[in-house]
Amino acid sequence: MSFKLEINQKYKTFNTTLINIRDIFADTTKSIHKARNELKVISLENLDIVVKSFKIPNLLNQVVYSYFRDSKARKSYTYALKIKDFTPEPIGYIEFYKFGLLKESYFISEEFKYDYTIREPLLNKDFSNRAAIFQAFARFTLELHNNNIYHNDYSPGNILIKKENDSFTFKIVDINRMNFFELKEEDRAKNFSKLWASEEELTLMAQEYKKHYTCSDNFIRKVIAYSNQNKKIKNFKKKLKGKEIND
Repeated sequence: MSFKLEINQKYKTFNTTLINIRDIFADTTKSIHKARNELKVISLENLDIVVKSFKIPNLLNQVVYSYFRDSKARKSYTYALKIKDFTPEPIGYIEFYKFGLLKESYFISEEFKYDYTIREPLLNKDFSNRAAIFQAFARFTLELHNNNIYHNDYSPGNILIKKENDSFTFKIVDINRMNFFELKEEDRAKNFSKLWASEEELTLMAQEYKKHYTCSDNFIRKVIAYSNQNKKIKNFKKKLKGKEIND
């Protein structure tokens, strides 16, 4: 197999390691997520890194990613460099090709030692510092938006949180689906829609957001409306598949 590799110069000593990442990944048992794609934590040179292995694309997408569009691994690396203050430190990516077509691809970053995702306080009404977390998250979201960053999968599992004394540090992951543009109020309100949060939780977030950003009196209602719209669509799809419906 041939390969394409790009590495952050800060981690240039990892060059040989990344070339052999397929074998290292296969031999590593510490998987932290396995679905369509798989993530594993690997220790290299006294540093814990996260390696994301993307599912081998179908034949059509092998052609598309080989000749017409950046692979998900390359997008993840490119976007991570672009928004490095908001995501775990990017190390590099590598793509493996056979007969000129993309087969395997990996995105590598430093492990962010987070305490929980935002899913936990959303699901647990008794979670410690719950209101403060949501308010800090609203300010973090505003910072993303003011930097023209729109995460297309801004969902609970992709928002990592580390508690540091009385403050919270947020990082976003799964960043191969991003857009960069000057966000209008509608875009800002819509970006909360995939949190699957309650109206009470969304109101708290939107109120904090409004404290630091000038927007219309309808902003909170827009945030809730977009969320309800997303829930209806998701629940309708679940109903078609015969799955349990969530409120």
